[in-house]
Amino acid sequence: MSTASISLNNLYKAITDAFGRAIESGLLPDAEIPQFSIETPSDRCHGDLAANAAMVSAKAFHSAPRKIAEAIVQNIDLSGTNLSRCEIAGPGFINFFYDSSFYAQVLEEIKNAGDNYGRSDYGKGKRILVEFVSANPTGPMHIGNARGGAIGDSLSSILDAAGYEVSREFYVNDAGNQIEKFATSLEIRYMQIYREGYELPDDAYHGQDIIDHAKAFAEINGDKYTETDSQTRRKALVDFALPKNIEGLERDLLKYRIKYDRWFRESTLHNSGAVDNIIKLLKEKGHTYEQDGALWFKASQFGADKDFVLVRSNGIPTYVVPDIAYHYDKLVTRNYDKAIDILGADHHGYVPRLKAALTALGVDASKLDVVLMQMVRLISNGETIKISKRSGKAITLVTLLDEIPIDAARFFFNLREANSHFEFDLDLAVEQSSQNPVYYVQYAHARICSIIKKLEEEGIQARECTADDYAKLTAPEEIELINKLAAYSDEIISAAKDYDPSQITRYVYDLAALFHKFYNSCHVKNDDEPLTQARLALCNATKTVIANVLTMFKITAPQSM
Repeated sequence: MSTASISLNNLYKAITDAFGRAIESGLLPDAEIPQFSIETPSDRCHGDLAANAAMVSAKAFHSAPRKIAEAIVQNIDLSGTNLSRCEIAGPGFINFFYDSSFYAQVLEEIKNAGDNYGRSDYGKGKRILVEFVSANPTGPMHIGNARGGAIGDSLSSILDAAGYEVSREFYVNDAGNQIEKFATSLEIRYMQIYREGYELPDDAYHGQDIIDHAKAFAEINGDKYTETDSQTRRKALVDFALPKNIEGLERDLLKYRIKYDRWFRESTLHNSGAVDNIIKLLKEKGHTYEQDGALWFKASQFGADKDFVLVRSNGIPTYVVPDIAYHYDKLVTRNYDKAIDILGADHHGYVPRLKAALTALGVDASKLDVVLMQMVRLISNGETIKISKRSGKAITLVTLLDEIPIDAARFFFNLREANSHFEFDLDLAVEQSSQNPVYYVQYAHARICSIIKKLEEEGIQARECTADDYAKLTAPEEIELINKLAAYSDEIISAAKDYDPSQITRYVYDLAALFHKFYNSCHVKNDDEPLTQARLALCNATKTVIANVLTMFKITAPQSM
């Protein structure tokens, strides 16, 4: 547990104990102490921590909040809390102020923990499966996949830092309608090489990649498959092209610094009988009915807006059945405590259907959480663009990474909450200025490295600091920066709870801003050697935390810029 968290817990106990003493002494009537909160004020001039204990207790104690606050302050013992004093503000808030020992402990904690600073055991013992991107393997990944990849991978890292056991998974849709359409598209493009009269349907895949696959297949096999039956031809083409597409997905995602623990194929659910088993289970439980020759699921009885078809009148299951089987596999067969899906916002109607089916199957649907992700608009020169400046092609994940640095892509896609629409400014992403948020953060790290290097060249090496050394850190810019460093572990836990990596990009951006502010106001090297060492320790601590965030997001932390 971090120094800040320990102080918070100790303060909560100190306030609770003060209530008890105030009741015993007769200052407050005997009543049950209600739950209260302790928060960090936006303006630290009013204190480092603020408690609403007196405000929320007015009804329980039948007394004015300020009178309750006075009773708490009279009876509170702050020893062991790293807090030096408290004062009453406004109608009854109680503000608390850290003493110098707190700041010393924070900097020592960061120095000792190093790369592990910020990590906690908050989620210890819980297994989480994060599924993200899961792009259709019949074509290249688009910009939505690029955003989903950055969010899913960074969220996985945050959950890991919060103590959860995390697995990353890509669901490969290698069965179903899209594969049939893929087969049709390949077959027609292949036949067009040798025969006339083959037209590609409007709803087929018209991309250049289909033409390239057909040509490559023909170079190896010639016209051999023009004489076979369609089923044989289609199977041969899919068996040739699909593995290449999946390999391409994996290669492109690795370039994006995403490595999955497992690539789960939909076809395994069909081949193992898991899809048929879902239908069987829902039938046995009495949750289905037949209508117009199709098998329907009574989804409206389990929270969905309407019932839906499980098996069409032609006997073929709908796309949702393997999805139900897949999530049943996650939560029952593999027994994950939580399954998190990162999906496009257009899946909002799909989620209650999936949860309804899981509930009907006896699965706790609250174990499935879905992060719905809004669309991305690419902006250049203030205008929306869809074509790569370099290649002239529609911008996919690969063409995006040709346009801008990977660091910028991963950082920018996590600048906003997933459920917010996002305008990605391509010009800003390559700009080397303080206007570019990732550059701004990386520059703070590089600046600290430069400070340390310059001091070493002047013969000033960092040494162990004493409590008296740390006590010299009293400037507002120093205190503000240390408070921000102290909050890192709690920020990770909060981002893990909310499934929101943008909390961490905002945190590290604000941290960089506070460092630049400190640097401009406080000379690290000065005539006071203990103060120089304390400020050098503060620089090193800030460097550690910035590097930890960037490394967690798989973004480089440069030594120089």
